[in-house]
Amino acid sequence: MSQPTKRLNFFERYLSLWVLACMLVGVAFGKGFAGVVNQLSKLQFGQGSQVNVPIAILIWLMIYPMMLKIDFGSLIDVTKRPKGLLVTLFVNWLVKPFSMAFLAWLFFRHLFSPWVDPATARDYTAGLIILAAAPCTAMVFVWSYLTDGDPAYTLVQVAVNDLIMLVAFAPIVMFLCGVSNVVVPSRVLVTSVVVFILIPLSAGWLTRTLLLKSRGREWFEQTFLPKFHPVTVVALLATLVLIFAFQAENLTTRWLAVVLLAVPITLQVYFNSGLTYLLMRKLRVPQNVAAPGALIGASNFFELAVAVAITLFGPGSGAALACVVGVLVEVPVMLSVCKVCNTSRSWYGRVAPTKT
Repeated sequence: MSQPTKRLNFFERYLSLWVLACMLVGVAFGKGFAGVVNQLSKLQFGQGSQVNVPIAILIWLMIYPMMLKIDFGSLIDVTKRPKGLLVTLFVNWLVKPFSMAFLAWLFFRHLFSPWVDPATARDYTAGLIILAAAPCTAMVFVWSYLTDGDPAYTLVQVAVNDLIMLVAFAPIVMFLCGVSNVVVPSRVLVTSVVVFILIPLSAGWLTRTLLLKSRGREWFEQTFLPKFHPVTVVALLATLVLIFAFQAENLTTRWLAVVLLAVPITLQVYFNSGLTYLLMRKLRVPQNVAAPGALIGASNFFELAVAVAITLFGPGSGAALACVVGVLVEVPVMLSVCKVCNTSRSWYGRVAPTKT
């Protein structure tokens, strides 16, 4: 069922500028208040989980308002429209990690070899592989919102990716890194999925169920939901400020590496999102499934990637820096993909959709 086109307000329309501002504020905060930032970075969900409490809370604030809008009873309908889900899974698990591994090999073993020594190149390659091997699970709800995506279908795409990630993430990282002793900590993986997905999903379902039953659908949709309208975007920007603050030293002292790492990450995002979007159109998947599918196909679970890279290689490693650059690049690039999906809606619709 099609949804009315969402009109972006002034704040959302210039989100790319706010992201840049967040980067500058975050780096300045990290450099000027290093002690405070260091204490915040140590707040974790259990020793060794590498899942930061302030960032987790902000991500809950991003996801929770969107979970409130999902009619969980409609999820069963997705099984009748499997094409979009199958395309998403194909790109996420059979294309994205391998395309990133190829781009990392091409750029850091060959094209950028005059500026990067072999040992550092291996670290960067490992970080890029870790970044690409985990499909996005949190931010994609923001992208789906900005493209008027089908929220129920987006939830299923994310949920299935999470289940596959539990068993496929570590083997893919180990295989592509080519190092048999690379062990992805199961505690980091499981804690990340629980914190970033299970908690806000459960809270959204429980709130929606109770309020629909006690106050009715009209009050819920017309009075309660609008109160959360600005929460998602504000939480997104605050999350970026914290991440850039945590990595201020790396970003300011290794600026050439940041520029070099941004090249394959940017290419990977555009290649995989374009591939997903075109495959969806070829298979006549509705645009409100194809748009978030393209964004899921290209974006990364950077919270998990940063945690795993730090656990395996250390906070000052090239692998950790590669994952942080992924955050730096992904948000503005994904916003540009959102814009392409929105402006191409009429072009996409020239192919009459069939059942997916």
